[in-house]
Amino acid sequence: MNVICRDMACHVRKHRTSLLRTRHAVSLLLMLMPLSVQSQDSALFTAAWWNVENLFDTRDDPHTNDDEFTPRGELHWTQRKLWAKLEGIHKTLTMMELPDVVGLAEVENKYVLRSLCQGTPLAQVPYRYVHYDSPDRRGIDVALIYRSDRFTVTASRPVHVSDSAEDFFTRDILVVEGVTATGDSVCLVLNHWPSKRGGDEAEAHRLEIARTLRRLMNELHAQHPDAAVVAMGDMNSTVAEAAIADGMGFGADTVNPEGIRLLTQRLPRDWGSHKFQGLWDYIDHVFLLAGEGWEVKKLKLLKYDHLLTEEGNGSGLRPKRTNRGQFYEGGLSDHLPLLLRLKHNPLAAEKTRSPLPFDGFKGRL
Repeated sequence: MNVICRDMACHVRKHRTSLLRTRHAVSLLLMLMPLSVQSQDSALFTAAWWNVENLFDTRDDPHTNDDEFTPRGELHWTQRKLWAKLEGIHKTLTMMELPDVVGLAEVENKYVLRSLCQGTPLAQVPYRYVHYDSPDRRGIDVALIYRSDRFTVTASRPVHVSDSAEDFFTRDILVVEGVTATGDSVCLVLNHWPSKRGGDEAEAHRLEIARTLRRLMNELHAQHPDAAVVAMGDMNSTVAEAAIADGMGFGADTVNPEGIRLLTQRLPRDWGSHKFQGLWDYIDHVFLLAGEGWEVKKLKLLKYDHLLTEEGNGSGLRPKRTNRGQFYEGGLSDHLPLLLRLKHNPLAAEKTRSPLPFDGFKGRL
């Protein structure tokens, strides 16, 4: 009888090991499938933007206001919850077909970026990251993760937009310059502007930061006239508000006097990247200022099922958050991600210097 039991136990262990190996192989295969899809057009450059809302580690940083994101804090933020969020972000990026670059907002530090890139199945893809600590009081920053086989970083720097004299501290703008797999230059400018909680004072700061972004984009375009200068971010402003309309110079148009394009205006108006008081709107935006030959293939708002949940009051769907108040909801963010696909045709740039059309937009791409 003991021999039979031992044989059965051995069989169960072997079966369990085989099952785990099979599950791992299937998961890896599913994760890598998008690579073959993307390789069908290697000239495409894909850039995603996503405010991942409070991607904190579980340790208390004595220099920032992150106490609630600890195991003993108000939100009881544990390793289990952190890794569930990281796995969810990995799942989402895989569904995006593993973009060349991903701009992220509300990232606490390099530890969570390293955990995402190396501790999830994303480790099978050569994702690297760019991150600088900013003076934000909560300790959240913008960051970039990028596929080193598809994008080579040549320079990066933070641009400070805080004002210590006014005791105003916020996230830096992150500038990353690089070269795509096809040898084309791309400059990325990542943003997370102050929230609306500060009222008129915060609005004034957003307006000033918008002017800084506008200046940066024009400077980068002057330095790299053939490059695509792509600015993405959570601007905490709609297109009708002063920061976008006046600070970026759009008014009611989709292209400003310098040729910077507000691509977000092409997205469906019955949705948005964020929902507030039952209403969808876009406070995350993508701007483009590019040399000749660049073509916008698509800008898409991503509405994957696992990113959404029912509002509960009859007003439809909303983003499924990680925490809603002190309640752990188990979602990923209160924002939906954006995905941009660009393509550069150098022959078109050589043959003509005339403007390229983009759905009725005027000016250059």
